[in-house]
Amino acid sequence: VAAPPASVIKVLTAAAALATIGPDFRLSTRVYEGSTPGSIVLVGGGDPTISALPAGVESFYRGAPKMDDLAAQAVAKWNETHAPDDPITSVILDATYWNPADKWDPTWERSEQTIGYHSEVTALMVDGDRANPQKGTSPRSTDPIARAGDAFVAALGLDHPVDISTGAAVSGKPLLAEVKSQPIKILIGQMLLTSDNTLAEMIARVVSKESGAGGTAASLASVIPGSLAGYGLEPVGVIVRDGAGLSANNAVAPHFIAQLMAKVYTGGQGLDVIKGGLPVAGQTGSLASRFSGENAAARGNVVAKTGWITSSRTLAGWVHAADGLVLSFAFYAL
Repeated sequence: VAAPPASVIKVLTAAAALATIGPDFRLSTRVYEGSTPGSIVLVGGGDPTISALPAGVESFYRGAPKMDDLAAQAVAKWNETHAPDDPITSVILDATYWNPADKWDPTWERSEQTIGYHSEVTALMVDGDRANPQKGTSPRSTDPIARAGDAFVAALGLDHPVDISTGAAVSGKPLLAEVKSQPIKILIGQMLLTSDNTLAEMIARVVSKESGAGGTAASLASVIPGSLAGYGLEPVGVIVRDGAGLSANNAVAPHFIAQLMAKVYTGGQGLDVIKGGLPVAGQTGSLASRFSGENAAARGNVVAKTGWITSSRTLAGWVHAADGLVLSFAFYAL
């Protein structure tokens, strides 16, 4: 019976991403020249990992691109093409890769944001919108776009005030700077190991956008199940409300998840990316502290994705059984 899989649904999100945009796809954050004198436009491309921390200091997303790098490129290119008496005086923040108002599902609990498990889903943000960029669980703001803008302006290092506003880049204007995320295959590993909700939602929206569905939250209902058919699975009855699993309105049958996990274990079609990213019992990620005491025999033998919301506790993956068999499974406690 289909039921809320909680964060186990992140495996579906990962599989959809591998099927549609591929393991080597990178998310771009760009800066363009604006349409008014002295203006530049910071354009988000769905990368939540770009970091405001200085070079040499790792954020929670190890290996992430740096806002300092983006800003330095932009200033250098501006100075190449503009006279000294024509400074940057205005920064426009463009989060229109998808509708910036389409950022929070009403079925999500706001405590996910205030405690620090999840950010609002905007195409422009910095450090996953964490107050502390180095912690996985850290309170998120009520305006990720503004926080990103403040970080960018600080990185510009200008010695005069800069006006900050929201808007959209005008096509045909020169590109001043660009940084790219790590490949999706790396981001999927980071998402699965720690069950990162923000990465999951951003990846889901990018999958929608790049597949021509507009990047809307509503489009995930068709985009993610539709992407799974190529793996030889029939996503009949699969209901996807979000990419992270926070909504109790998601519904996937455990048997479907177990079938998908069997395919992940055998690999092929890029699914080895998921296989290498899942937590291992007693060793890594969200399973590092699981299976102890009388259950210690499972340590190292269970590879699985965890999940929990108020109404569901879930676990899905595979187990190396004592007789040598490998068994895929999906358990829900509702």
